[in-house]
Amino acid sequence: MKRRTANRTIAAALGLPLLARSGQTSLPVKPVHKTVKPKRLREKDLIGLISPGSYVDDKGLEQAVSNLEKMGFRVKLGNHIRMERGYTAGTDEQRLNDLHDAFNDPEVAAVWCVRGGYGCSRLLPAIDYRMIARNPKALIGYSDVTALINAIYFKTGLVGFHGPVGASRFTDFSELHLKTVLMEGPDTWKITRPDTFKEQSGKTFDFNTIQPGQAEGTLLGGNLSLLAAMAGTGYLPPFDQYLLFVEEVGEKPYRVDRMLTQLRQSNALGQVAGIALGIFADCEPDPDDRSLSLAQTLDDRLGDLSVPAAYGLPYGHIGDQGTLPVGIRARFDANEGSLTLLEPGVV
Repeated sequence: MKRRTANRTIAAALGLPLLARSGQTSLPVKPVHKTVKPKRLREKDLIGLISPGSYVDDKGLEQAVSNLEKMGFRVKLGNHIRMERGYTAGTDEQRLNDLHDAFNDPEVAAVWCVRGGYGCSRLLPAIDYRMIARNPKALIGYSDVTALINAIYFKTGLVGFHGPVGASRFTDFSELHLKTVLMEGPDTWKITRPDTFKEQSGKTFDFNTIQPGQAEGTLLGGNLSLLAAMAGTGYLPPFDQYLLFVEEVGEKPYRVDRMLTQLRQSNALGQVAGIALGIFADCEPDPDDRSLSLAQTLDDRLGDLSVPAAYGLPYGHIGDQGTLPVGIRARFDANEGSLTLLEPGVV
């Protein structure tokens, strides 16, 4: 067998992209399809609850069902939601089947992820994007669900919702934003820092303007680790002119530095319209670490980009978080720390 033919055969068998003659991976980038908005949710709607990433224990599953039922929804569990395979909720095939079944079920009004963790990005190459495009409905979650929301938006144009997972601790603030964005769909909706942030100790919830100014653009973003991991894969749109929102949890400043550096070098981070940073929970260095602070790290990596940027908006691995529709227009004010949705995320 000729070497070139053999290489193609092996690559196909392993699901790997072919290498161009330059030695670079061939990753064609297609433009985002026309934006598609899912139907707004109503009380008594049936919610498909799935776990596309990590394993969820009984306590977390019970909490998720209780949260959604208190909001007035009915809940249908994915067939494999109780599965466990190491750190994931069953095999890739099982988790993928639950995702596909929820979108393909005409009785299910929305797909809500019970938790994040790890595992969603493993599903991206095998997702039936055409089927999802034929059955548009709200996909809700955050953290590892960042991979699904952004990839599905990029491949189909479907607006997804970065908001609490089913097992989150729903607060009055988070529930207000969920209901407003998913059920009411106002023409504009302003997300500002809640008063509870002022009561938090330490620097994590402090507000910091890194680069002043205002910016408008289409919302894109989520968890920093996932955005960095998706860069260059063909499942994340180029950042040009998007309004980027980012959050993180449990990463030391040098790791935050590394991931932001990767986004600078791989996805033209400096070409975004603005950078609206949420809460980076548990990301400060330990007292004896030889390290910059989180604030110094963010200023070092973002302060020279000449785009509005600020830290401390209400989303991330926290209780009081807003719900952000990926794929709609929004206005960011880095001076006051607000994000205003300029159109509904639902129809």
